[in-house]
Amino acid sequence: MPSLVRALSACAIAVVLCLTSPTHAPAASVASGSLPQWRWPVAGAHVVTQPYRAPASEYGAGHRGIDLGTSIGAEVRAPADGVVAFRGTVVDRPLLTIAHADGLVSTYEPLGSSLEPGDSVAAGQDIGTVDVGGHTSPGSLHVGVRRDDAYINPMLLFGGVPRAVLLPCCT
Repeated sequence: MPSLVRALSACAIAVVLCLTSPTHAPAASVASGSLPQWRWPVAGAHVVTQPYRAPASEYGAGHRGIDLGTSIGAEVRAPADGVVAFRGTVVDRPLLTIAHADGLVSTYEPLGSSLEPGDSVAAGQDIGTVDVGGHTSPGSLHVGVRRDDAYINPMLLFGGVPRAVLLPCCT
């Protein structure tokens, strides 16, 4: 009987620990006040078709960026000053990576571009056009951001997003 009580107690503790443990690894902790304000890379309405979803672990499933609804051939602009770190095809999609100040690195895919690694870009400068390929639906642009090699939610950087205010429901 004592072994049954111990086994049930151990199961109860395990259940409590599972219920109170985080279900995913937190994204890089970043105080939004410590981040610069970037420009949106596409013109027009800013429609996020796929939001950022932090992965459960470093190599787990997630969506390490946002997908913006736009159109194939749409102009894409640099959100901030930087230097092109990579341009090429990865798997089935063309992409461009820009290194910015403060350890920030942004990636855009699918993006056709004539820029070369080492080219300087200024905020608002045309960096290419939306192409096809990858996980995004045709006419969408994936934007990913890393800070010191950890992915962060790009929405922390883009200005012009009104703050949500929760109001009491029912009185």
